[in-house]
Amino acid sequence: MDLTPDQAAIAVERNDCPKCEAPAGSACRTRGGKTATKYHTARFILVPALREELDVLVPEDRGPGRPWKPGPPVEAQPAAAAAKPIRIGYARCSTAQQELQSQLDALEPLCKRIFHEKISTRVKTRPKLEQALKLAYDIKEAAPDQEVILTVHELKRLARNAAELMTLSNQLQKAGVQLELLTGPLTGIYDPNGMGAMFFAVLAVAAQLDRNYIRRRPWRARSPPRPRATTADGQRSSMTTCCCSPARSRTRACPCPRSPRS
Repeated sequence: MDLTPDQAAIAVERNDCPKCEAPAGSACRTRGGKTATKYHTARFILVPALREELDVLVPEDRGPGRPWKPGPPVEAQPAAAAAKPIRIGYARCSTAQQELQSQLDALEPLCKRIFHEKISTRVKTRPKLEQALKLAYDIKEAAPDQEVILTVHELKRLARNAAELMTLSNQLQKAGVQLELLTGPLTGIYDPNGMGAMFFAVLAVAAQLDRNYIRRRPWRARSPPRPRATTADGQRSSMTTCCCSPARSRTRACPCPRSPRS
């Protein structure tokens, strides 16, 4: 940030807050009626120089945490013209054993705001993805002319299955947020028009099939072949179900009192 904290606060407070409706000249406020510790994202992104920042703190002289009081009124300024695109990065891997750093290395040169998590796509709620989407939607709502891009390393990092992936793509499109892929056949900004939409659907199904295969493969590897039953002298013996416990197996030498050979 090129501005000092005081300069940033002055620049932010030249605009009304779309979130808490604090008037120009005043700090943001919480729902509890106190002065917020940070300016709302929907407000500080109205300042082009601050659109790449993760947050902007309210200066101490505004009394953050204390009961909110309106500041000296100033004339509100219209939203500034759109600056360069804002890229919001998202990275995910399924387990703690999987490597996440390569995704972060690819996102860091492009995105100042990166959300990442280690969580399986089988988990319906993914907190960091929801935070990234909320930030993108908030920016677009506060500054409709601002270009906002959600950037991911590859397609399968976004959703559990093809249906969810298509739904998310439609939501982004309706909100005016673009989707960018850094690897794969659709590398670059995704164009939902024409052949791009059909190609996207095909890749979404392919990603789901690949994910299903990966999920089944570890279970096959963990299941060793069932050992053959043997008698005391090492000879093979037929396996019959023990009448005492259907979940157990026994040999002909089973001491069960109900065994026909007991």
